Amino acid sequence: MRAPYRSSSTFSSSFGPGPLTPAIKALVVTNVAAFLVSSVVPAITLSFGLRPADVVGSLQIWQPATYMFLHGGVFHLLFNMLALWMFGVELERTWGSRFFMRFYFIVGVGAAVTTLLLSLMPLGFADQLYYSLTIGASGAVYGVLLAYALYFPRRPIYVYFFFPIPAKYFVMIIGAISLLSAMNGPGGGVAHTTHLGGLIVAYLYLKGGSRTRLVAEIKYRYLKWRINQTRRRFAVHEGGRSKPIDRVH
Repeated sequence: MRAPYRSSSTFSSSFGPGPLTPAIKALVVTNVAAFLVSSVVPAITLSFGLRPADVVGSLQIWQPATYMFLHGGVFHLLFNMLALWMFGVELERTWGSRFFMRFYFIVGVGAAVTTLLLSLMPLGFADQLYYSLTIGASGAVYGVLLAYALYFPRRPIYVYFFFPIPAKYFVMIIGAISLLSAMNGPGGGVAHTTHLGGLIVAYLYLKGGSRTRLVAEIKYRYLKWRINQTRRRFAVHEGGRSKPIDRVH
C-alpha cells in the first residue's frame, strides 16, 4: 500500500508523504527501541503484551497501553511503521503533533479495551480471546488509516503498489474484513478484534469530537443571547437629562 505524495514542483513527485514529522518520529523510535529490547529479553512481551486474562485476573492494567509498542517480528514492525509514516504524517501536519499523539494513544488504548470487552462477552470465541496475547501497533494504525480516509476520502491507496483504491473504499473493505474475521474468532496470528476496535474508536472519537464542539457552540450562542436579553430588560432609559448616563457593560 502507498499514499501518493505530490511535491511543490510540477514535474517531480516522491514516494510517500515526505520526511518524518515529530510525533511520527518519536513513535517510530519508541517502537524500534521496544522491539530491540524485547528481542534481547523475550519475557517483556509476556508482561507488557495485551492478555485479557492478565488484565482482569492479575490487574496488569498497563497492558492496554504497552502492547502497541511490541511486535512479533521485523516485518510486523516494518509494516506498521511504514503505514504509520505513509498515512500519519499528513494527519500530523493537519492536526498538529499534540492532537495527533493524543489521537494515536486514545485509539490504541480504545482498540485494546474493545478486545477486553469482547473477551468477556458470552460469545463463542470469547474464551479463546480471553487467553490470547495481542501485540503490535495495528489497532492504532488502523485508526490512523480511518482518519486519513475521513480527511482525504478520494486519495488513492495503491494496494500491492499497483491497484489504486480511494481511501474511503479501502477503509470500508478492511473494516468489513476485520468484522467478518473477528466474528470467526481469533486465528491466523492476526488480531482482527483489535483492528476493528481501532476503526470504531477512531470514528467515534473524531465524529464525537465534532459533535461536542457543535454542542459547545450552541450553548455559547444561547448564553450570549440570554445575556443580551437580560441587558435589554434592565437597561436604564434616558429621560430629562442633557447628558447620557455612562453604563458599565
